[in-house]
Amino acid sequence: MKPEMKIRFNNDYSEGAHSEIMARLNETNMIQTAGYGEDPFCDSARDAIKRQFGCQQADVHFLVGGTQANLTVIAAALRPHQAVICAETGHINVHETGAIEACGHKVIGLPHNEGTITAEQIDAYVKAHYNDETHEHITQPKLVYISQPTELGTIYSKDALTAIYQICQKHGLYLFIDGARLGYGLSSADNDLDDKTFSALSDVFTIGGTKMGALFGEAVVINHPALKQDFRYIMKQKGAMLAKGRLLGIQFLSFFEKDLYRRLGNHADELAMHLKTAMLAKGYTPYVNSPTNQQFFILPDADLLEIEKYFTYAYIERIDATHSAVRFCTSWATRPEDVKTLIKFIDALH
Repeated sequence: MKPEMKIRFNNDYSEGAHSEIMARLNETNMIQTAGYGEDPFCDSARDAIKRQFGCQQADVHFLVGGTQANLTVIAAALRPHQAVICAETGHINVHETGAIEACGHKVIGLPHNEGTITAEQIDAYVKAHYNDETHEHITQPKLVYISQPTELGTIYSKDALTAIYQICQKHGLYLFIDGARLGYGLSSADNDLDDKTFSALSDVFTIGGTKMGALFGEAVVINHPALKQDFRYIMKQKGAMLAKGRLLGIQFLSFFEKDLYRRLGNHADELAMHLKTAMLAKGYTPYVNSPTNQQFFILPDADLLEIEKYFTYAYIERIDATHSAVRFCTSWATRPEDVKTLIKFIDALH
């Protein structure tokens, strides 16, 4: 089956926003409010997030985009001589155009296992730092950044996250969880973390909206008291304080009033698993074993030449002379019939 127009599977933000969010934005469009996130919609959204994630003592802020949220959190958390630890594949290390370094902080990339790092790696790095007699000449590790799901669609288990947080507490490090695709992680059949775990096992985390069905927006949830101080000053300095902040509050309120966030995550993950099953049945080799909406496979270049006539995907890397690793992404907006069309097309390839 060949579609009339090219169908996009290269990312999870190709469409605008979910209809329920658009309806709420339209309904409230002409209501006057205060600016900069100090409006009733943002207040209600904060309350909804605190209930959902069990973090009544947290501070919640709404920012426009993922890179902006990451650089603002890290800039607020670190002193000039301090650095952030992450996986080599971490978004802040490979896909943010040096935004963290531009704020004056070094990113220390650790070897990864399908996008994840371990408590043991963090422990070893920090011990090695302080055991070096010249450590005052080296940037000081102070924050650990992980994402859930990771850049490769994999997820941390509760045991792994608990171990990482305990090591961070042992060494006086902050733990920052980037949740740009958090809804897809929470909806994964392999996930054993509930919503409240993120508040219990992190100092700060984000709840993604841009990739989850919002027009734009990320919620920053700050648990650690030291990170709360003056955060809005840092937001303003980094261009992260939206004058029409109510647009962010309305969207996040829509996410958590009627369980929309989880419904959208379930939708994307379910379709991704259909695609994964078809790819495996075709004999394609997984690049990583992702249980979320991002599916990474190694395909023959000849097949990719046919697929790209009608579908888009994200290129990852060359594997050998005739094979490449690519990513197919489902989203909150992916139509089941489009996944079926892709599967039928792949099945027909020789």
